[in-house]
Amino acid sequence: MPRDLTRTTVGIVGAGPAGLMLSHLLARAGIESVVVDHRTRAQIEGTSRAGILEADSVRLLTDTGVSDRVLREGERHDGIELRFEGMGHRIDFQGLVGESVWLYPQTDVFTDLADARARDGADLRFGITGTRVVDLTAEHPGILFDDAVGRPCEVRCDILVGADGAHGVCRTAAPEAARTHYFRAHPFAWFGILVEAPPSAAELVYTHSERGFALISRRTDTVQRMYFQCGPDEDPADWSEDRIWTELQARVAGPDGFSLKEGPVTDRSVLRFRSLVCDPMRYGNMLLAGDAAHTVPPTGAKGLNLALADVRVLAEAVESAVRTADRAALDTYGPRALRRVWRAQHFSHWMTSMLHGLPDATDFDTRRQLAELAAVTGSAAGSTYLAEAYTGCGALPSR
Repeated sequence: MPRDLTRTTVGIVGAGPAGLMLSHLLARAGIESVVVDHRTRAQIEGTSRAGILEADSVRLLTDTGVSDRVLREGERHDGIELRFEGMGHRIDFQGLVGESVWLYPQTDVFTDLADARARDGADLRFGITGTRVVDLTAEHPGILFDDAVGRPCEVRCDILVGADGAHGVCRTAAPEAARTHYFRAHPFAWFGILVEAPPSAAELVYTHSERGFALISRRTDTVQRMYFQCGPDEDPADWSEDRIWTELQARVAGPDGFSLKEGPVTDRSVLRFRSLVCDPMRYGNMLLAGDAAHTVPPTGAKGLNLALADVRVLAEAVESAVRTADRAALDTYGPRALRRVWRAQHFSHWMTSMLHGLPDATDFDTRRQLAELAAVTGSAAGSTYLAEAYTGCGALPSR
């Protein structure tokens, strides 16, 4: 059966927040695109994903006309708490750097973007199968796939963007000799739960304890998200609700009497840690964005924000290439994006190593961590660095 051929300016593999935001920004510049994804829209919306949005990410959603729902339904947080030796220490973002972050699930970011692209008549193709990217160094690279009803399809474009995540097809489509992977595997993971309970704290609580790290996050007034450090091979099925609550309560307990509000656990999973940067972020006429190009540990809340920052820079480079008919303009994208990526890698690694129990750690290592936490929370300079990095207001300029 012959393939149904579509020609467009930009072909985008991956309809997550990065791919959809790029399509939206390009449309505002008058540049057409086609976006494809092997997942259905319902599958993406049914995947529970946490989300902390930097102020710039919020502005990108609202100022470009995606939606202002984040301002109406998201929860603005003006700080976080670092908890160690059983006591809480607040980092005041507003007081230190005059910025905030928003608690707004990644699933809601996707829904806002998908609604906006549907509203504007975008060509979005969900539920495809057999995706391949071909002819990446040719004038018109291609995306081959079968659509949701099994019809063979082909998209030919001037520029192809891989925004298909860490396990997608695009990054590995470039020859190994043409890319360098900077990779670090972390020796622990997060055991995450969703629980039906009221909030235990007004803001996120990052906890260092003798039993390991814990994060007390939020979702809604009745559903909360919590995590505790575990081994990467931990099986969630081995943990009863009583065991989960005993472990979490022990990690946050302290002289100040703080404790968690408990309730039924409705979901449990293990989130493994990886740090990866792919350099360069361009091969031929294919460019990578978001998790397809880099992943960070979740401790610093940078993954979604990096993806949105990537495509903001990428949209500018694509617009310049299209307007001038010179694809050399695409070369500016990777170096600009990577400056921010490496800064985020540093911050995420720093937060992770400061707060987590490290394998084979000695008493010296633990005391050093506690001294570092005391230095950060007891110093205006240390607290300001954390506030700048967490809110994104200390990010390097894009140019």
